[in-house]
Amino acid sequence: MRKFKKNRRTPSDFQKTKVKSTEQHPIFEGLEDNIQFIKDKTGHSDDITIRSIKIGEDFNTSIAVIYTEGLVDCPSIQNFILETLMSDFQKINTTKIKVDRNFLSHIKESILTVGNIENIEDYEKLFSCLLSGKVIILVDGYKDCLSVDMKGGQDRGVNENTNEPSIRGPKESFSETLRTNTALVRRKINNPNLWIESMKIGKETKTDISILFINGIANEKVVEEVRTRLNRIDIDGILDGGYIEELIQDETYTPFPTIFHTERPDVTSAALLEGRVVIMVDGSPHPLLVPGLFVQFFQTADDYYQRADSSTLLRMLRFLGFMIALLGPSLYIALTTFHQEMLPTPLLISLAAQREGVPFPAFIEALMMEVTFEILREAGLRMPRAVGQAVSIVGTLVIGTAAVEAGIVSAAMVIVVSITAISSFVVSSFNMAIAVRMLRFPFMGLAASFGLFGIIVGLIALILHLCSLRSFGVPYMAPFAPYIKADQKDALLRIPHWGLFSRPRLISQQNITREDTPAPKPKE
Repeated sequence: MRKFKKNRRTPSDFQKTKVKSTEQHPIFEGLEDNIQFIKDKTGHSDDITIRSIKIGEDFNTSIAVIYTEGLVDCPSIQNFILETLMSDFQKINTTKIKVDRNFLSHIKESILTVGNIENIEDYEKLFSCLLSGKVIILVDGYKDCLSVDMKGGQDRGVNENTNEPSIRGPKESFSETLRTNTALVRRKINNPNLWIESMKIGKETKTDISILFINGIANEKVVEEVRTRLNRIDIDGILDGGYIEELIQDETYTPFPTIFHTERPDVTSAALLEGRVVIMVDGSPHPLLVPGLFVQFFQTADDYYQRADSSTLLRMLRFLGFMIALLGPSLYIALTTFHQEMLPTPLLISLAAQREGVPFPAFIEALMMEVTFEILREAGLRMPRAVGQAVSIVGTLVIGTAAVEAGIVSAAMVIVVSITAISSFVVSSFNMAIAVRMLRFPFMGLAASFGLFGIIVGLIALILHLCSLRSFGVPYMAPFAPYIKADQKDALLRIPHWGLFSRPRLISQQNITREDTPAPKPKE
């Protein structure tokens, strides 16, 4: 496990003292003082609603109900809090209740019919609950208050996933609401051993973070490492899971992703059953799965919903697409520049005839085409969906055809770049595809300088780099390096489900067996 880097930005002692004294301020006894303090602290914001009411037989008790509009379920507040307080206390002598017992305890235990009520004694917890969608109930004469969970408001809901489409299998995807996401996982794993731990990260945003793992299956060392790295984060705000990913990853100087993310609840549930740990961030529909290994980025949900033979073929096709996307242009440059004797004579004559009027060497030719295609791809992604695809497709066809007719590039180079671009889309993970796009250019430079020898040296360096990576202490290239024979059944190949009776060895070290005894092989 690598040591977590300390945050270089540390506030001054004066700032620390000021924030601490403000956040840990105790609640005032007077209701008007509390209301004024909340208004001043929130800058008299319009979305902070304060409803003051008087209850009791003589209307001698003042209560304030405070909540944030847009984050709460307003009809529930009206029906279960305001109406309950005003009707149940209308004919009750509140003075007698105050003498006999704690008034807040009476509200909590005998009046309110909602769940998840807790006592608050300082403003740090009060503002944290108020601004996260809970209702605050203040009573005049008490130095504590009640927090009632009434979260609601508008959200996107559970929609069909768009980034990870599946031909067969569930179509639902995560949303931006944390509790909706955890419920989707709970629906698939009906097990009390699925533990969910919560924390808040971000000095200003105080974003809710949830850690999910199956007790008894997940590696305790990995779970503890996740807790440690999350607790060490010192940042103003967390707006998406990408913040967390960059702050807790093992190796920062690598183009390869070491943390896997997905928007599918079924993929997340399968990762939990393998022993992985899931990190969910409120406001992000993409949970983080750790540890993330190299082979995991070539697996899709359809691999487990289809027959084993077809899934194995498609998975091997993805690995082949990875190699073509990485080495396609560099192999073309090396063969046409240094190793013409390796090409058949008719093909060599045809390539020479095409390049006869091209004024640039093969490396410059490939570099121009690759950069142009990357610009068109980025333009298609950033433009509105209605015109983005049209721009990328039309732009590629027009520019490619015009470049060949003008004699700037050869037709063979256009074919090579097109095959390379299509192969990069075969890689199922977008993060891994970006790594391939970044490494393609150094390999093109090695091929232009040293030919196939340069490509081989680059591949050796790449393999050494991959074998040196770790994801939360687990080797990144497992089960290939180190070689684990038992885990090869779901790496390059995918054997039938009756043979997947064990979990990955280096991920789940407590409960490796999925089944007590492997199922017999079906008879032919």
